[in-house]
Order: sequence, then C-alpha cells, then structure tokens
Amino acid sequence: MAKKKILFINQEIAPYVPDTLMSLMGRDIPQAIQEKGYEIRIFMPEWGNINERRGQLHEVQRLSGMNLIIDDTDHPLIIKVASIPTAKIQVYFIDNDDYFNKRLMERDAQGEDYSDNGERAIFFTRGVLETVKKLRWVPDIIHCQGWMSAVVPFYIKTAYHDEPSFTNTKVVTSLFGKSLTKGMGDNFKRCLEFRDATTELLAPYKDDFDFDELGKLAIDYSDGIIHADEAVNKDLLDYTTEKEIPILKYKNESFADDIEDFYNQIAPDDTSDEEED
Repeated sequence: MAKKKILFINQEIAPYVPDTLMSLMGRDIPQAIQEKGYEIRIFMPEWGNINERRGQLHEVQRLSGMNLIIDDTDHPLIIKVASIPTAKIQVYFIDNDDYFNKRLMERDAQGEDYSDNGERAIFFTRGVLETVKKLRWVPDIIHCQGWMSAVVPFYIKTAYHDEPSFTNTKVVTSLFGKSLTKGMGDNFKRCLEFRDATTELLAPYKDDFDFDELGKLAIDYSDGIIHADEAVNKDLLDYTTEKEIPILKYKNESFADDIEDFYNQIAPDDTSDEEED
C-alpha cells in the first residue's frame, strides 16, 4: 500500500532561521518522515531575516501571481523554493511585500509583536492552501507547527472542506511554548471570515485572540495534537484532553517513529489512498 502524503506547514525551519526547538523540528521531522518513504511537501514564511542568496531561494513563477484579499485589501502572493542539501528536502516559501519582506518574524527590531500578526498568519495559511491546490497534490495529513499555522485546521474544516485537495485530509497540530506577548489584532475575527469560515463559528472565542486562544482554535479543529515542547501551557493540554482529541505526549528526544504511529492512528491506511488529480 502506498505511503501517505504529508504536508508540513511550519513556522520555522533550520537553517533558514536561527536554531530553536521549533526550527530544528521543522527540519528534522520532515526529513525523518521522508526517509521512511513518505511523500512530503513543506511550506514556511519567507521571513525578512532569511538570506535569499545564501539559502538559494528563487521564485516559482507558475505558482506566484495570485492576489489574496485580507480585510478588503489585495495582497500579492509570491512563492519561492529552495532545497536543504544536507536534509535532501525542498521547502516552499510564502512571501509578500506587506507581510514578510524586510520584516522580522513575530517581533520587530524593538522586540514588539507586530500588530498585524493575525493578518500575516491568515495570509500565510491561505497562501499555502491555494498553492497546494495549484500543485494538484492531495495530502493525507497536514502537520502544523507554530502559531503562524494555527488557523490551518479551522480553514481545512470550514473554508476548504469541499475542495478536492482537502476533502479527506486530517490535520495534526504540534503545540509549542508561548511565543507571542500580544494578541492577533483587533480585526482578527473579521479577517478570518472566508467562505464557510464564518464569524459565527468564532463566537465561542474571546475577541482578544491571544496566543492561548489561538491554540484553542487550532485544537478544536485538529484531528490530533502533538505535545512538542515541554514549555506548552498546561491549560492547553488539559483543554485537548477535555475535548477528547488524540494527543501524542511530549518526549525529550527525537520521536519520528512515534509521530509515524500517530499519523497512522489519525489516518488509518484504509482511508489514506487518495489519488492525485
């Protein structure tokens, strides 16, 4: 039976950004899963601190050019690609002059969270999902890492639920420690509204969408949760348990084998063989 197709939507991947627990996992887990014979695709934002020349990024013209409307404003989508020779994996980058070019990651040079982080996360998510549609590639599982991908589960189960590329896709979210000090912006709920992703579905959540509230949104619409960081807020882990969502508990070591088993638990083989368009 063919191996599953895994789409990794990562906030950070080494060596394009400094080494952190998240960026190292962002590289090592996809590499390990690919070495097990799975077909993978990987996406991350093209943060302004990425050295394009050193990383050998180049634009993919056939995938670029789409405009995404966020809060009634058009934002051009630019897709770039590069390879990590040591890991033998290819990475797609989501770029946009307004949200990423010449800007750092979650915080500016003064150490303040960007006020439009919510919009940036929405643009990144929609950019990835629209690009995967263009690639005509049907993932069995989407694995999300970092707050930038936290709205992916919500969109997969609402706005994109009837898209052929994602109809049977399961979503796994890795939880990490808190990395934002402010909320996602006053207009976050309004900006999230897209197709069947309505503001009514967001009524149970606080208007001040902080880091933990964003985590709850990801948990509610995920099929499985990975406790990836010892520093994860215990309240989010308890929330996952209360919702009776499968969870892979934290281990202070590389656990690719456990993740593979978890994938098979979330998407059993008899439901995973989707043909490409």
